[in-house]
Amino acid sequence: MLDPTKHADWEIAEEAEKTMKTVYQLGEELGLKQEELLPYGHYVAKVDFAKVLERLKDRPDGKYIDVTAITPTPLGEGKSTSTMGLTEGLGKRGKNVIATIRQPSGGPTMNVKGSAAGGGLAQCIPLTPFSLGLTGDINAVMNAHNLAMVALTSRLQHEFNSSDAFLERAGLKRLNIDPRNVQMKWVIDFCAQALRNIIIGLGGRRDGFMMESGFAIAVSSEVMAILAVAKDLKDLRERMGRIVVAYDKRGNEITTEDLGVAGAMTAWMVDALKPNLLQTLEGQPVFVHAGPFANIAIGQSSIIADRVALKLGDYVVTESGFAADIGFEKFWNIKCRMSGLRPHAAVIVATIRALKAHGGAPLPLPGQPLDPAYKEEHLEWVEKGCENLIHHINTVKKSGLNPVVCINHFYTDTDNEVKLVKRLAEEAGARVALSKHWQYGGEGALEFADAVIDACNEPNNFKYLYDLDTPLRERIHLIATEVYGADGVEYTPEAMEKVVRMEKDPEIAKLGTCMVKTHLSLTDNPMLKGVPKGWKLRVRDILIYKGAGFVVPVAGTITLMPGTAANPAFRRIDVNTETGKVEGLF
Repeated sequence: MLDPTKHADWEIAEEAEKTMKTVYQLGEELGLKQEELLPYGHYVAKVDFAKVLERLKDRPDGKYIDVTAITPTPLGEGKSTSTMGLTEGLGKRGKNVIATIRQPSGGPTMNVKGSAAGGGLAQCIPLTPFSLGLTGDINAVMNAHNLAMVALTSRLQHEFNSSDAFLERAGLKRLNIDPRNVQMKWVIDFCAQALRNIIIGLGGRRDGFMMESGFAIAVSSEVMAILAVAKDLKDLRERMGRIVVAYDKRGNEITTEDLGVAGAMTAWMVDALKPNLLQTLEGQPVFVHAGPFANIAIGQSSIIADRVALKLGDYVVTESGFAADIGFEKFWNIKCRMSGLRPHAAVIVATIRALKAHGGAPLPLPGQPLDPAYKEEHLEWVEKGCENLIHHINTVKKSGLNPVVCINHFYTDTDNEVKLVKRLAEEAGARVALSKHWQYGGEGALEFADAVIDACNEPNNFKYLYDLDTPLRERIHLIATEVYGADGVEYTPEAMEKVVRMEKDPEIAKLGTCMVKTHLSLTDNPMLKGVPKGWKLRVRDILIYKGAGFVVPVAGTITLMPGTAANPAFRRIDVNTETGKVEGLF
């Protein structure tokens, strides 16, 4: 393996790909039958989950581990890297281990964050297909979602320009759609702030109904959420038909089934429902399925991928987006409830860099040189920043799980800084492991792997934060106060009107609660670091994802369409025209 202190991630991945296992080898090692493996070339495959689950239905599940983190800086703290590192470390310990992670979005891959393959000697490969579309799942999500918008806007045009008799001859019933009350927007898989708010239908009568519209990023689509939580194709089809696209002029829901488009949307998703099989740099299997962005979506690997992995492996390492207040909370109260799966342990990834940022160091900014303070010893900043780590430890403990803190080691970290974090985290009731997987791969993650094995072997008392009969406002209050540390919740008039109406609807009242909030702070203000006190969560809107089964409260100023920064990653990505290899991915 190349030295990660001297070589870029894409160079390490390219070198490792020269000797990586074929999907046929991976499938044989996993115990998959030939007809259960659906190759996309030699190194990527889809897995026919229905056949696997039916064949192995009586096999007991393996140990189930979730990887989350402290509140990150905009640079990220290596959660995907730590997921790959733990998988490699467990592999070094001789464990039959599988990772289940989310497919990266083209938005961050081409923006400042880069791909979600991990880094250094803890990566998912092959890097290029993983980072650039893989087997087309996100493309299928975009097409299915946008087809619903095509159906809506077409119907609006024809209803506006046609008589009842004409509609009847076309086999249509007038829906009286309210163009000012459309729930959905279009989606694209880039960070395109210029598309957040647009006007469509400009031109003449044949050019569509003129109205306000906009775009969100593809992975925030309800279709992606459905992919994450669906049990099988039948469940997917039923959920597709429950998507609320808009409302009529009396306030009644207009669904994809009403528009006659749910079946065609499902047709786009048939192949996407099958998980994708890749591998770590050290050859452990990795299932890649569903999308990221737990701050604006569910942000979990799919239930299907986890169920398959738990039947095939003795240990399954899954990853939840961003910190424990967001990704882990949704894993805990939404994903596990919907899947019926009970986890054995949870990992909280922390870096000295992020702890310094929470303790008062100058905030690191994407595309800007890192302040020299991050390469120097500053125990006072680390100690103050550990308040954020301890907050997340307490959140995980409220679920009844055994928390393991992984100190994701940077080679600039000092021994005194590491010892301080270990002491404070252990005093808070967590196991702590220093892991050098970025620099040394599985060999550097043995302490980490041993701590996770120990946590999995201890009994836990896993329980949800709330019952499904808990009223919506009370649920939001519990999440805000018990997980975020808020003093309470405030609602805009629009949000309050919606929440009161939803609480009166028994069908909506039983839906899960999927919060939308910044990932850069425990609060709804991304600039507030550490563990802020004396604040209230401000809910500005509430969306309904009936197909996925969520009510979606939106807090603060966060948007479902991120923006591209001034110095994005795409400026450094190119193709070697002699070899055809993509260079510059990270």
